[in-house]
Amino acid sequence: MGKKKRTHAQYADDDDPASHRLGAHDMSVDSGPLHAHDQRRTNLERLSNHTRAANDADGDSWTVVGRGGKKLKTNNYPALVYSDLHKQSSCIRIGDLQNLVLFCIANGTTPQYISVRHHFGVKKVVVLFVPGLERGMFDGDVSLDSTEDAQQGLELGKGADRSTEKMISDNSVPRSVAVQQAYGASHTAASPDEFSPVRLAADNLPNPLKPLAACFEHLWPVKAQGDDKFAKVYSPLHAMLNSQIPKSQEQKDAERVRKGAKPVANSQWQNKRTPVKDFILSKDGLQGHDYVLHPVYFNSGSQAEAELKRRADAKQTSSSGWIDANILDLGAGDVPDQEVEQGSLTAGRTVLAMDCEMCKVEGGDAALTRISLVGWDGEVVMDELVKPDKPIVDYLTPFSGITAEKLDPVTTTLADVQKRLLDILTPRTILVGHSLDSDLAALKLTHPFIVDTSVLYQHPRGPPLKSSLKWLAQKYLHREIQKGHGSLGHDSVEDSRACLDLVKLKCEKGPEWGNSATNAETIFKRLSRTPRAGSSLAADAGQGKTGAIIDHGAPEKNFGQMATFSIGCNTDADVVDGIKRAVLGDPDGAVIPGGGVDFTWARMRELEACRRWSNNHRYDIIRMEDSSTTEPSPSELAATVASTVSHICNVRASLPPCTLFVVYTGTGDPRELARLQQMQRTFKQEYKVKKWDQLSVRWTDTEEQAMKQACRKARQGLGFVTIT
Repeated sequence: MGKKKRTHAQYADDDDPASHRLGAHDMSVDSGPLHAHDQRRTNLERLSNHTRAANDADGDSWTVVGRGGKKLKTNNYPALVYSDLHKQSSCIRIGDLQNLVLFCIANGTTPQYISVRHHFGVKKVVVLFVPGLERGMFDGDVSLDSTEDAQQGLELGKGADRSTEKMISDNSVPRSVAVQQAYGASHTAASPDEFSPVRLAADNLPNPLKPLAACFEHLWPVKAQGDDKFAKVYSPLHAMLNSQIPKSQEQKDAERVRKGAKPVANSQWQNKRTPVKDFILSKDGLQGHDYVLHPVYFNSGSQAEAELKRRADAKQTSSSGWIDANILDLGAGDVPDQEVEQGSLTAGRTVLAMDCEMCKVEGGDAALTRISLVGWDGEVVMDELVKPDKPIVDYLTPFSGITAEKLDPVTTTLADVQKRLLDILTPRTILVGHSLDSDLAALKLTHPFIVDTSVLYQHPRGPPLKSSLKWLAQKYLHREIQKGHGSLGHDSVEDSRACLDLVKLKCEKGPEWGNSATNAETIFKRLSRTPRAGSSLAADAGQGKTGAIIDHGAPEKNFGQMATFSIGCNTDADVVDGIKRAVLGDPDGAVIPGGGVDFTWARMRELEACRRWSNNHRYDIIRMEDSSTTEPSPSELAATVASTVSHICNVRASLPPCTLFVVYTGTGDPRELARLQQMQRTFKQEYKVKKWDQLSVRWTDTEEQAMKQACRKARQGLGFVTIT
């Protein structure tokens, strides 16, 4: 093989062995037409101390033969490189952190905000979600000291230190002035320095945060997904765990040569009449969507015993008031062909659409207050109000439409409804509903034949997201339902008929109709298609990369369904242990094989709970009068922050070499935004029925701008990245 002619500058480099170690570390930040030798020296000086240490670390390496056969050692250990001379044109987002993860372990696109040296050397990725940690803790806006002395902190910008409502109540300042003082007169353009990461220095950090400086070199401002115009903040969990489906090489080539407008995507559905029984959820489908399984699904003695024990632990047995439809065999629902009318969509089955309304009773449980059943012809089969056994603490009227006046004369109980349902439900009955698992849980009932419209019509961004019934009715039925949402409540008969009509459309047009071509998938599914080093998915089926999710509660729901393993936790300490288990594997390989998984996502929630940011229940709304929720004392907050930081450092210390470790906080403080949103909802409800001078809340452009500013503040998150 012939040798390429070398330039004079390349010969000059032979006297500087260090220049051979730069490789991917060279940052593309030019400062003028320098000599090649001087340029490389300048780039070398820009490297951080951490990166230079990584260059000199021992590990797997390869050699380069220089002039005269001299061997030069070049390390291929992965490292992250950021130059302080590089200025960000915009704030990075959670999707950019996800892009970094996919670039390292799933052949994703190259990140533009940071350089990754030898990314193919990254063996594992751990992503830790820590809500409750915010910018104010680093720049001194949020006190982490029991003393009254202000902390100098890092310069990450200052936020409003008083709620808008409190300032407006102060008669010494006008309303508009109070809002401007709290949020700023207007949203001005930020300088590039505000988008750049800040170097962590222990001397500039409060005591509880100092250990982070030993784990991470930079603190990155990260913007959560959202919409400032409509004052919305989107889920930081979905932003990380839902990824765009990559285009194939054929698609890229076609786009490169195509001229003119992009053609309309070809629909894959065929107009094919399909009987309703083909849409019944399978056993796995029922389990995956949180349905309590009917005993008919467990034939063997061991399976039945295990399920009975699980239901007993969850208080879902007859002793807790639960009943099972009288069905002894799954085959009992089959209808002989001679009894089925040709072309019938029901195929001889009885189809009933169901919807229930609930209230909140003592203990925080949801209790049934109304049940509606509608037949295939749209006629009402059953519509009953139900009085709960426990005292009601919240009628949830804006959603259920139930009031105390409606329930006072009612004597029907849940047991009465269950008795009627056992007579109505036969082996040939199919129940139709939207997210029917919550309705059946309120009824304390199991039935094996379920058609769920939230599963039948896929969300445009793919599972585990689900479309609302209101949106589906608007899109496919061109019908407005739930007009009283937030004020007069829902009509369960109307919702039942909407579900029924959606199912009829599917039966008429075929299974693929209404399934919009999604361009997103979970990160776990993306990893499952990525072959591990030394394997080929074509040759070794099932050898894709694996993932785990570790969270408080029951993470096997939602995204946990897509992960290879899911680990439930009760405390942040359990989360740390779960991460170690997922990354390293079980010692005996009983559940998680030795060597662990390739990707781990986990969440710590104790800091979020300490700061009263948590909002778990569907109907828990931060109300205006509760906007001044008791804040933890500085000492209590400092102790919780110190514990959380200790857990983060513990995770960092336990990771094996060549592991990308990402920590992100998701959002800033969302409470002021939630308070203003609730204020807006209250105004809209009262404005429909009251005069302006009778309103308890007035919503003007001043409040509108305040809400948008609060949204911008709530979207300000943080991120930390490093490679062990």
